[in-house]
Amino acid sequence: MIEPDSSDLPPVTELTRQQRRVLGVLSEKAFTTPEYYPLTLKAVIAGCNQKSNRDPVVNYSEDDVAEVLEQLREMSLTTVIYPQSGRTERYRHFLRHRFTFTEPQLAILTELLLRGRQSLGELRSRASRMVPIDSLGQLREELQGLIELGHAEASGDLERRGIEVDHTFYLPKERQPFAASSETEADVSPARSAPAAAPAATQQAAAQPAPPAVTGTGTGSAAATEFEDRLTKAEGELARLREENRELRSDLDAARQSVEDLKDRFEDLRQQLGG
Repeated sequence: MIEPDSSDLPPVTELTRQQRRVLGVLSEKAFTTPEYYPLTLKAVIAGCNQKSNRDPVVNYSEDDVAEVLEQLREMSLTTVIYPQSGRTERYRHFLRHRFTFTEPQLAILTELLLRGRQSLGELRSRASRMVPIDSLGQLREELQGLIELGHAEASGDLERRGIEVDHTFYLPKERQPFAASSETEADVSPARSAPAAAPAATQQAAAQPAPPAVTGTGTGSAAATEFEDRLTKAEGELARLREENRELRSDLDAARQSVEDLKDRFEDLRQQLGG
């Protein structure tokens, strides 16, 4: 198998919805079920159409997926592997060769390709299925690297609560700009948002000295930060529990696919032994 030289290839900045799903599946399964990777065509189809950890849920046909795999192969994003028996072709991705991702960044991008826009807590919980991401700080650091590379974007400062992130591989017609958050709106200059003239009563009230601010013991800011961190972690834990529930419901499908893969491997081995 010849690996592509990314320096001689055009950059990849856009992918169709089907291309994103197939690439996401190949990357996810390489992380989570390496014993069955590279994947057969049937396994790729099952991964694309599974109901857990996917948004939106789709129903791609064999022809759909085979065509997309060929498109990705022509872009040097996937390759096909032919076992010695020549019976069952298998597919693997080349994301590590086409991009300079760290392993956490690849896991993060994989989740974004599979589900699209999501909160930091949700993203950390889901990406940690593939690569350990020990803290929100680490997640923010890896995300910042993806943003600087131009492969991810956020709805605001990553340090703020309620921030959502997404990948940037959408086609132009699919792009949906992030709506301004309430915190961002609150940062608008009063000079730009104030009316041209205030009523006299309002002006008189404004002339009165403002009451002194209550500062307490000076630990309010630290307490608020700790509370926000705990709340973000709780949101991530809730997302993790929901995800586990969805995955449990898909265990039967996964088990059936595993049996199919084992049958294919057994048949390959039998043919290699001259059976």
